[in-house]
Amino acid sequence: MTGPGVRWTAEQVLALAPDAASRRAGGRLAAAGPWSEAGSSGGGAVWGLCKGSGSKPYQTVVDTTGPACACSCPSRKFPCKHALGLLLLWASETDAVRDGTAPEWAEQWLAGRRGRAEQERAPEGRGRPDGAAAPDAARRRAERRAARITAGALELEQRLADLLRGGLASAEQAGYGLWEETAARMVDAQAPGLAARVRELGSIPGTGPGWPVRLLEECALLHLLDSAWLGRELLPAPLAATVRTRVGLTAPADGAPVRDRWLVLAQYDSSDGKVTTRRAWVYGQGSGRFALLLSYGAAGRAPQLALPVGAAVEAELVPYGGAGQLRAELREGSWVPAPVEGPPRGGPVSAALDAYGHALAEDPWLDSWPVTLTDVVPVPTPDGHNWQLADSAGESALPLTQVALSRPGLWKLVALSGGGPVTVFAECGQAGVTPLAAWSAATGSETVPLV
Repeated sequence: MTGPGVRWTAEQVLALAPDAASRRAGGRLAAAGPWSEAGSSGGGAVWGLCKGSGSKPYQTVVDTTGPACACSCPSRKFPCKHALGLLLLWASETDAVRDGTAPEWAEQWLAGRRGRAEQERAPEGRGRPDGAAAPDAARRRAERRAARITAGALELEQRLADLLRGGLASAEQAGYGLWEETAARMVDAQAPGLAARVRELGSIPGTGPGWPVRLLEECALLHLLDSAWLGRELLPAPLAATVRTRVGLTAPADGAPVRDRWLVLAQYDSSDGKVTTRRAWVYGQGSGRFALLLSYGAAGRAPQLALPVGAAVEAELVPYGGAGQLRAELREGSWVPAPVEGPPRGGPVSAALDAYGHALAEDPWLDSWPVTLTDVVPVPTPDGHNWQLADSAGESALPLTQVALSRPGLWKLVALSGGGPVTVFAECGQAGVTPLAAWSAATGSETVPLV
């Protein structure tokens, strides 16, 4: 991708799909037959009318600089099959989607997006809607919530002490109800981060050999978070910001903006039954830093963030605060395609472990850390029950997580390697690594998604 007018590949379009069914449905709409008045502009927009089951065609428009889309169909998925089909038709570079001027209905939506982006970039107090809460009122609300969280943390400390005093075996006998009750109390205290960790505790007892050890480890981490919150005034500012985030307090992205050429490495969804979370990893090819973009979808709706995996884009990201935190906010309307220069800089397994260790020192509650492993080979473990990524020199290896073993991406990685060294982008955690993307000598700078 070398400029705003360069079209995506079909693989990059399909990487936006929320599920396999959407990929199939979008593929069936990637022909000129259902479409009329389809067009595109060098400014990064694609539009068209798609014939549906009703008397009126569906109006579909995509802003490829977001990327974002809108469609008059009733689908709750994002992007819907019509947006995917239109993008696939556009990516095919046929005469069915010609350069032109957007029709009125498409231009209205595009103009609205531009207006919102300008309002978000406006300085404080300019271009913003009236009725913003006064600083004093906001401060008082924050103080009341902090007091409730403190009360919840003290109660949780007492419950942890009771658990250890009675013995870990009692956790299996008590069942999950005790943990759910405790989690509900943390929700009442407006500490959703503490509530989520309590629910994780409740899922450990009786889960196989060694569960008491795992339970004790999680209790220790929860106690550490409680203690950190109660003594947060004594912590360094970055670590205090991390603690506030971990207990569930939200904060705006207020770090120094970073403009760079960002390579989209991976994108995948997870769900707790109520909210779907979409995680997108990007890498700044100039700054050499990773960033995590999060988007959420509730009530069955797919998250609206959808990025073309394998593309490199010029964009501005604003980091969130906190020690070791990589989360950032995407500035809308700033995505301009740029050349792909290759995978992120990486190193051997030992370098990945060092990076993970340093990150843990800054954020002890970290689940995983992004790493790039170079010259590694996917091979079975000596016992034959697992897979691991081993240095091609045979010096060290990292096991794959159970999540990685359950994904079809493992076999894609094995096929890509063919027994030879590859470069792998992965999330590294206590249980091992979860590969998300890979590169080989045969693919060059092309990113092969593994999720």
